[in-house]
Amino acid sequence: MIESITAFLDAASGFIWGPWLLIPLLLGTGLYLTIRLGGIQFVRLGAALRLGLFRRRDPDAEGDISQFQALTTALAATVGTGNIVGVATAIAIGGPGALFWMWITGLVGMASKYSEAFLGVRFRTTDSAGERNGGPQQYLQRGIPNVVGKILGLAFTIFAILASFGIGNMTQANSVSANLESSFSIPTWVTGIALTIFVFVVLVGGIKSIGRVTAGFVPIMIVFYVVGALYILIANIGDVPAAFGVIFHDAFTGSAAAGGFAGSVLIIAIQYGVARGIFSNESGMGSAAIAAAAAQTSHPVRQGLVSMTQTFIDTIIVVSMTGLVIITTGVYTETDDGGAQIDASIMTGHAFTHGLPGEWGHWIVTVALAMFALSTILGWSYYGERAIERLFGRRSVMPFRVIFTLVVFVGCTTELEVVWLFSDVMNGLMALPNLIGLLVLSGLIARETRAYLKHDPKLTASQAEIEKFMAGDPSWEEWRRTETAPAKL
Repeated sequence: MIESITAFLDAASGFIWGPWLLIPLLLGTGLYLTIRLGGIQFVRLGAALRLGLFRRRDPDAEGDISQFQALTTALAATVGTGNIVGVATAIAIGGPGALFWMWITGLVGMASKYSEAFLGVRFRTTDSAGERNGGPQQYLQRGIPNVVGKILGLAFTIFAILASFGIGNMTQANSVSANLESSFSIPTWVTGIALTIFVFVVLVGGIKSIGRVTAGFVPIMIVFYVVGALYILIANIGDVPAAFGVIFHDAFTGSAAAGGFAGSVLIIAIQYGVARGIFSNESGMGSAAIAAAAAQTSHPVRQGLVSMTQTFIDTIIVVSMTGLVIITTGVYTETDDGGAQIDASIMTGHAFTHGLPGEWGHWIVTVALAMFALSTILGWSYYGERAIERLFGRRSVMPFRVIFTLVVFVGCTTELEVVWLFSDVMNGLMALPNLIGLLVLSGLIARETRAYLKHDPKLTASQAEIEKFMAGDPSWEEWRRTETAPAKL
């Protein structure tokens, strides 16, 4: 029975993430939005980083958490095992060229991330607890007001709930417990109990509690990991140019099989680069729009730009660090005693051990993987919570939190090969309705983005200034009127 389920999920994942469905749709949507938005991820990145990382909040704006907390909540959900194991898997199977396609996925994905975060705020509502509620489960139906919108919104909602228990919970918890057992001999059940208690304490406080924890936790964990990686790259600075050379060469030629390296052709490099890229940064999946919708922001454009920086940080910074460490240390070509390529699950740890003195490399990867996975659980708990509320109302939120927390313990103490495959399928199925919605709503996104940035290109306007120059704009008046209204879905 398990073998049949595994075979079915493997085939489904291969089709969904294959060269004829999600790969062209993800890249095509990101490229199309990049063109329609005038390369917004390039021309507005500096202003977006200043607003999100340094100003951190819009004074007097309405919402539940600051823009910075919304950003770190989204980062918490995306900076996970995909940044360590996912990158290694892409390089192990697709070759060094796969890292190039992860970059491309991230760069065009920034336009997708901007668009979905913009829509998350643009069509958000207020729930019965007085909290802002938005995301694809809202904007697909409210932005596409016909049966197509209802179907897309419902499909996303169902797939998001299922994904929250897979990629957002059990797989992450399992990564934490397995690594702590391997490195520190801590029994999985002990990790399970500790993790379950911690997650429940945070989740009881809702998005405000999650936002406070991630705002303090996420920057520390990213800096901790990046500093270790930078030390290795500086120590091997002479190999860095050659690493970029092999990345760009293999991105367009594929890698021939040699030694223990799993041979690949161009399509495999692209396929694994794009698949692992979206697994890492979630651009196009619509998940980060749920966190963006809770932000205290003066206009949807401002939060869209802040949320866009999440993909930049995740892929262009953290993923690049992992990939370059693996390539400069050469571990992707190494073999085990049996002549086979070393397993991708330990490749990043092996690379850090090569690059750092003593056992420092091993400890850094172990601790980073545990922190990344824990943060992902917190971020995805909120995504699942908002999706379940969309189906069953506010009263379903607390039961969901309890069940989600208990599933953390299951993930810590159970083998999860089938769950990993299931998670890949759910991630892909989440992305499909959202990407269709982004294409349908691209005109609205581009039109309202241009209208705002004409007045505030550097994102420095105050709330009073925004109120003044946006007065009389129909889209502005609609947003201000409907965002505080209860949802009617």
